[in-house]
Amino acid sequence: MSKLALDKVVPDFSLPATGEKTITLSQLRGSLVVLYFYPKDSTPGCTTEGQEFRDSYLKFRRQNAIILGVSRDSLRSHENFRSKHGFQFDLISDSDEELCKLFDVIKEKNMYGRKVLGIERSTFLIDDQGVLRREWRKVKVKGHVEEVLEAVKAL
Repeated sequence: MSKLALDKVVPDFSLPATGEKTITLSQLRGSLVVLYFYPKDSTPGCTTEGQEFRDSYLKFRRQNAIILGVSRDSLRSHENFRSKHGFQFDLISDSDEELCKLFDVIKEKNMYGRKVLGIERSTFLIDDQGVLRREWRKVKVKGHVEEVLEAVKAL
């Protein structure tokens, strides 16, 4: 898969998601897509981020935006995480890192003094024609969902 660029069409992808679904980007045309990548289910920052998207879910839907969370966790882990926190949106399991590589979110991190590869918290806004319009990298959770919502409203 090719790398992404702002104002260019995002290559189509199809991956398993919660609710026994397969999410295919091309089938979401006509809606805005908020694709947020997070490191790991049920960790403090990822839980807070998911809860903030959950709490703003109806505001995004009113703007014709679909929220999708992505991590390398299994579907089973995603189902538990989603159920526990009442997320109305689906979580995509990217265990093969196909989407992570496409969006270039796998970065070297320091974990307890060891270097490991992990997902850098990032969000991408894709318009109703499948074009990448905005990206946020090295996301800090506080205030992020509001910033994304403002960008959605501006499209």
